[in-house]
Amino acid sequence: MWQVFISAWALLFGMFLLMLGNGMQGTLLGIRGELEGFDTFAMSIVMSAYFVGFLGGSRLAPGMIRRVGHVRVFAALASLISVVMILYPTFPYIWLWVLGRVLIGFCFSAVYVTAESWLNNAADNSNRGQALSLYMIIQTLGIVAAQAMLLVAEPDGFILFVIPSVAVSIAITPILLSISPTPAFETTKPMSLKELMSFSPLGCVGMFILGGIFSAQFGMSSVYGAEAGLSVAQISTFVATFFIGAVVLQYPIGWLSDRVDRRFLIIVVSIVGFGGCIIGMLMGEVFTLLLLSAFVIGAMANPLYSLLIAHTNDFLEHEDMAAASGGLIFINGLGAILGPMITGWMMGTSLGPAGFYLFTAVLFAAMIAYAGYRSTVRATLPVEETGSYVPMGPTATSVAMEIAQEYAIEADLEEEDAVLQTP
Repeated sequence: MWQVFISAWALLFGMFLLMLGNGMQGTLLGIRGELEGFDTFAMSIVMSAYFVGFLGGSRLAPGMIRRVGHVRVFAALASLISVVMILYPTFPYIWLWVLGRVLIGFCFSAVYVTAESWLNNAADNSNRGQALSLYMIIQTLGIVAAQAMLLVAEPDGFILFVIPSVAVSIAITPILLSISPTPAFETTKPMSLKELMSFSPLGCVGMFILGGIFSAQFGMSSVYGAEAGLSVAQISTFVATFFIGAVVLQYPIGWLSDRVDRRFLIIVVSIVGFGGCIIGMLMGEVFTLLLLSAFVIGAMANPLYSLLIAHTNDFLEHEDMAAASGGLIFINGLGAILGPMITGWMMGTSLGPAGFYLFTAVLFAAMIAYAGYRSTVRATLPVEETGSYVPMGPTATSVAMEIAQEYAIEADLEEEDAVLQTP
């Protein structure tokens, strides 16, 4: 992994700064919206707008890159992100924030596509899995560090918006000056959703449900904190804890995934996540328990993403895995768009902040119920016939997903060769 870091340090450092900017603006808007007097449902639309843009960017970015190249796309869109972050506090109008979030979601998605294709070009078959893992870790560290940066100034001023704008602007420099050559760009044509659903109903339904869980966590946790009367320091700690949990248990759950029935593990993980929601909903007044609930939800929700991909791959031929990845991302994106809006609507009712946890609990319960149902209608694959688990995060684009699929295929083929060569 150290060799991967040395060869791609500029890209990884740039991604860290980009995630720092993204993590800051997401949490900061939730806090600033409360100070500006925006109601919860209005803020939920602002948060959903990011996922609308992100989904659009993941679909349109490949064509943009083919037309004008990686460098121009990366530089232009990163500059746009920097500008929008400055405009948020300058024009605190809800409809402008919605447009800004759509634009930022679009730009970040396209920037991720560009960076991930560079990462793939910098890696080879021997270290592609390590490169992907390091990329994920850097992304998470950037979001966690962003929460700490919220404590350097008051949220009612401009400074906290200037910091992520500057971070994104600086991120462009090391990447554009040190990464060469520009990689060729190709993506696989997505599999139709109908065909994908026929291969893995649980993979499709589960990804839609998980989109709602993750977007509620990523988009509405700061809004929840503001509505619940938490201080800025408490909100930043609360949001960071979701992502700390995601890193801590991603690999242990992945290890289990390669050794037990994946549907059973999906059910168990969802039950634990449901329990975390109940803790937050019933005992959220105690800040320590609130952090425990955030840790548990993050630790369960993020590995579920990789679990569902691995489960889907178990029913696909190797040549179909890359095509399926685009459909899974699209389904997840649809769920992500709806998540914050439904959460905001529930928080705006008599439920108040508890609506945040109730919505997530309902989604975990739906995952448990559907995975349990699918266990009764399709026979379980023997563990030795299942494919490899590759850690992935819900912020991944189609490029990162295809890198993961390539790594999973290579791992499976190596395992098959080892079995054939065993006397």
